[in-house]
Amino acid sequence: MSKEKISIRFFDDREVRAIWDEKSPKWWFSVLDIVAVLTDQDDYNKTRNYWKYLKAKLKKENSQVVSATTQLKILAPDGKKRLSDMLDYNEEK
Repeated sequence: MSKEKISIRFFDDREVRAIWDEKSPKWWFSVLDIVAVLTDQDDYNKTRNYWKYLKAKLKKENSQVVSATTQLKILAPDGKKRLSDMLDYNEEK
């Protein structure tokens, strides 16, 4: 990734971390943050575990959703940059 732009988006007053990729160009959104919004979960570890088991189940079913994720380093809640599953946003034209 070239120059990295970080953004915090809000959905129903909940944070969704995003990174701009200049090369593509497109936004990448944190899967864990999206899962937390959709499940109304505030506990990071519970969200991470939920995604871990859901991802394993989806992989077993050969879901395209899981294959569309990319791991990028993003600032985690503990303040460290960690690899995290990310999804991009492709607007149909």
